[in-house]
Amino acid sequence: MKSVKIFVVVLFLSVFSWAQQSRYLDSLEQIIETTTNDTIKMNTYRNMGFYLQNGQVDSAEYYHQKQLEYAEKLNMKLYEADAYQQIAYVRLWQNDLSTALTNYNKALKIANEPNSADIGWGYENFSFSESPEDARLSILGMLHYELSTLYAASRMESHQKEELQKAIEIGEKLKNQKILSLSNRELATLYENNQQPDSALAYYNQSLKYYNNSPYITGLSGTYQGISRYYLNNREYDSALVFIEKSIKANEASNELIGLSIAYYSKGMLYSILGVNDSTLYYTNKGIDVAEEINNQQNLAIGYTLLSNIYQNLEQPESALYNLQRGKTINDSLNNDYINKLIQMQNIGFEEQLRLKQIADDQIASQNRLKMIGLIAAIVVILFIALFLYRNNQQKQKTNNTLEKTLSDLKATQAQLIQSEKMASLGELTAGIAHEIQNPLNFVNNFSDVSKELMEEIMEELSKGNPENVKHLGKDVIENLDKINHHGKRAEAIVKGMLLHSRGSKGEKKLVNLNALVDEYVRLAYHGLRAKDKTFNATIETDLDETISKIEMVPQDIGRVILNLLNNAFYAVNDKNKKLNGAYQPTVSVSTIKKENGVEIKVTDNGFGIPKSLKSKIFQPFFTTKPTGQGTGLGLSLSYDIIKAHNGSIVIDSEENEGTTFQIILPHNT
Repeated sequence: MKSVKIFVVVLFLSVFSWAQQSRYLDSLEQIIETTTNDTIKMNTYRNMGFYLQNGQVDSAEYYHQKQLEYAEKLNMKLYEADAYQQIAYVRLWQNDLSTALTNYNKALKIANEPNSADIGWGYENFSFSESPEDARLSILGMLHYELSTLYAASRMESHQKEELQKAIEIGEKLKNQKILSLSNRELATLYENNQQPDSALAYYNQSLKYYNNSPYITGLSGTYQGISRYYLNNREYDSALVFIEKSIKANEASNELIGLSIAYYSKGMLYSILGVNDSTLYYTNKGIDVAEEINNQQNLAIGYTLLSNIYQNLEQPESALYNLQRGKTINDSLNNDYINKLIQMQNIGFEEQLRLKQIADDQIASQNRLKMIGLIAAIVVILFIALFLYRNNQQKQKTNNTLEKTLSDLKATQAQLIQSEKMASLGELTAGIAHEIQNPLNFVNNFSDVSKELMEEIMEELSKGNPENVKHLGKDVIENLDKINHHGKRAEAIVKGMLLHSRGSKGEKKLVNLNALVDEYVRLAYHGLRAKDKTFNATIETDLDETISKIEMVPQDIGRVILNLLNNAFYAVNDKNKKLNGAYQPTVSVSTIKKENGVEIKVTDNGFGIPKSLKSKIFQPFFTTKPTGQGTGLGLSLSYDIIKAHNGSIVIDSEENEGTTFQIILPHNT
């Protein structure tokens, strides 16, 4: 009975006004300290995280981590999925896209399991009903909605639309007004960004309709902001002011401090357009105060930039320059951090390359749509003022130069990664060549030493006058010289063969004996790994179809592909052998087969295999299953491009714990 009373207190406290926020959090802390019920602790931590996640994000993440800890302890899967979702949401607000995606994927994995709702209580926390299945689907719908915002921040519009469609489908099935209102608002923003204001307004109004029929209020301010931008762009200032005021009240009611900061900026910009300077300064500074309170760097950068333009308009150049520098310093830091986090996100599985140049050219507009819904209005005002201020044009030129430098740095980074992968391949190849050429060189050195000793004996026998012994020793010298010549030519043949592969820098095609090429790179790959790890050993099985005639190709490129696949195969079996402490026989098989449509090359290993969830990502640039520092994620991507350039195909077939097969098809006339 005591537990029920405490829970009722929590619900009652959640509706307290803005002035009672501190008392609300103190009351929740008191519940944590006094209760011994783990379920109540879990739910209280969840409420605390929710209350702070649109303002004090670090504290919010801490409380949701505590929620996760208790959910795992209680085996309440829905609350576990919800905790991952809220942690991802907080990380998304901080522009940490890779961590956000990781946590969203963990939540999706749980929510997609039908039995995840079997153990739990308080299902109405998720679906405004007591149905376990409704609760599970509601979490799933919200996950698809929030993933759409993640894709929006990454400028991946097709994925964004796909996730929104999934969210709306679940929302309509459940008649969940919360999911429908949020998803329609996101669609409105999408149309707004694509310069379709009338369609955007229609979806904003649809979102507002769903909000009005729902007990859910968080996020309502974003809809009001969108409608106010529509009226602002159409110079209907009275209507714009009405919705800005509604946005401010909605933010205050739901403790959305990030949105409150933006709403104050919008009100200040509106007064700037109307020429009311005092109000412009007042509301802009209020927005900055809120941003400073929650340490939101994104909103601070906007506020300082707006303040700079206001002071320029008031002909106060020193204050204008001071605030411009403050805004630019924060903005430059955010831009660099944002690009780095987009590159990190590649490594955990986005299904297409991020268009880094496009993002660099439009960084100010795309840094974080979730935190800066009011950014479009800010840009409009900045451009409006820029028409009248020559000095502002100069500053804009400086910003463009910064963006060009950022793009140049990104290109240089990509080039370094690609060069790193090429150098890694060259290292593997060099090690193999060194091992191959070492044997004939050892023979040359050894027989040279023996021949020197024989010549010394001949000189001694001559001084003694023993011609018969001299003849016998002379024959031995001749035999040694023949062996030196034989092994010298063997080394020369190896060097010539490798030069033929390495000199094709222009990518010229020529007729090549495929079997000989494959056999050579099998040996080079194996000896290359042996040169780095003396403990490595594996069975190599080859089955080369002798009926294959010479085919046209760029030999050094196809050789690089074969070398990369073999290196990966040897790495896989070596890794499994170490983890199983030698309890299995590592085996790599290579075969060539003549087909009707060309020739087939297969490289198979019996390692741990590749999980199904990763197969579709294996050829993506920068994606790697190897530990950090052991792979750049470019080898298979480059191999894929090389095979495509030869009009061929490369596919992967893998079973977990069984092994992996890469199949290459090269047409007869590539």
